[in-house]
Order: sequence, then structure tokens, then C-alpha cells
Amino acid sequence: MEKSKVYFTSNITPENIVKMYEILGIQLPGRTAVKLHSGEQGNQNYLRPEFVEKIIKYVNGTVVECNTAYEGARNYTEKHKKLLEEHGWSKYFNVDLMDAEGPDKILKIHNGKVLKENYVGKNIDNYDSMLVLSHFKGHPMGGYGGALKQLSIGCASSEGKAWIHSAGKTKDQTVVWSELPEQNKFLESMADTAETVHNLFKDKIAYINIMCNLSVDCDCCAMAEDPCMKDIGILSSTDPIAIDQACIDLVYNSNDPGKEHFIERVERQNGIHTIESANELGFGTRDYELIKV
Repeated sequence: MEKSKVYFTSNITPENIVKMYEILGIQLPGRTAVKLHSGEQGNQNYLRPEFVEKIIKYVNGTVVECNTAYEGARNYTEKHKKLLEEHGWSKYFNVDLMDAEGPDKILKIHNGKVLKENYVGKNIDNYDSMLVLSHFKGHPMGGYGGALKQLSIGCASSEGKAWIHSAGKTKDQTVVWSELPEQNKFLESMADTAETVHNLFKDKIAYINIMCNLSVDCDCCAMAEDPCMKDIGILSSTDPIAIDQACIDLVYNSNDPGKEHFIERVERQNGIHTIESANELGFGTRDYELIKV
């Protein structure tokens, strides 16, 4: 497989997010879903709607999210819609909570390491293309969060999230946290499900990772740690595996002393195994060419 192209700029501005999309040389057709993390109640690090307004309007996108599988302000539709309004997403954009109502859409996994089915919000069928707009950061369970996490856990319904976290043991969010598998099974489950969403859109999907507010905690954490590293930049690609690998490499190659704390989180959770497993599935590659813009 040829090396994938990953574009990079260290200048993080709303205008440059648009530029990093344009440089991919593709046009997302039809109705475009913009998958992003809208932020848990109390979280201070998530990307604000004002910051991503230009790119979402540029692609004429609809912001899409799904309910969570943990206690908080986003695990049930009524609460989640209220928080989307409080965080300003509904003010600026059309917003679609894709699993607001069931039944889920079931995506078959043909060559997965762990799972045979992926349960995603059924409203994903409303879209012809997708822009995965990820805030790259750490994660308490996955080690890090980027494009692959957005594809997998991000697009999964509440039941689908429980299914991934439990590596196929349960879809019940009330018991999933007592059914957690060996860590690598969870990471492999993320890779399995990420492939199905990437392949659902095939050549009608693009990825932008924004490396700012680099906390070791995810935007799903109500009590997240403050960032431990300085902002690094914006990356774009049509390959979700390559873009995540490039972000990891930028952290490891950084001169920022705060990287040790970030790397400790990634390595504690063996986060790189999600990338390894996705690479083995073959819907992208870890081999990339980093092109500075």
C-alpha cells in the first residue's frame, strides 16, 4: 500500500481548518454529516462551536452526535439535546442526534478481530458524506482520542457504545462498566467498528484532527485535567489511520516537557494498539507522508 498523505500546519485558526480541508482536493457530496465531540457538561477543553463554524458552514454540514453509555448529561436523548443547546451547537448549526430514536442501524463486520456487528445511530443513513472533525487529545480508557475513536465510539449509539466497551458482552449501559474486557479487546473492538463507518462512506469521507487543548482526558470527562502540552497544529487526510499515527508521532517528537504526561496516558492504556489493529484490517495505513502547509 502506498503511503497516505497527511497535511499539517502549526497555525491553528478557523480559517486554516478550511484551508486544510481544501488542500485534500476533494468535495464531500450531498448531505454532509460533521462528526465532532460536542463536550460533556463541565468539560473545559472541547472545541467550541464558534471555532469550527467556518468549516461546518463551508461544507454545508449537519453536526451529528450520539448518546453516551455512561452517567452524565448526554446518555439520554432529552438531556443530550438540552446540553447541545446549552453548548451552543443548536444555535449555530443543524444538529442531528443520530440515535435519538431507535432502532439502531446494524453494520456487519466481516473481518473483525472481536466483533461481528456495529450498532450506530440510524440517522447516519440521512447522509451522503462525512467530515470527521476530531479534537485530538488523551483519553482515560482509549489512551488517546482522534479520528478512529470518532468513527467507532463516536458514531455508535448508546447501546453500540456499550457493545464496543464490553467487546461484545452487553448493550446495556447500566451494566457495561462491570463487564469490561481485557484492554486490548476493547481497543480491537474500536478498530473493528471504525472500519465499518469508514467503509460506509468510502471515498466520501475526510478527516481533520486539531491538536490543541492537549489534555490527557477526553472531552467526555466532566472533570478533565487541564492541557499538559502546548498546541501543536491541524492535520488533514482521507486516511483515519495515518492521521492518528501522525498525531501520535508529533507528540512523541515534540520538545514540550508536558509530553511525558501525555505519553504516559497513551502507553498506560496501550492506545497505539487501536492504530495497530486498524492497520491490520487494511482500511488505511500507518505509513504516511507528512506534508507541511
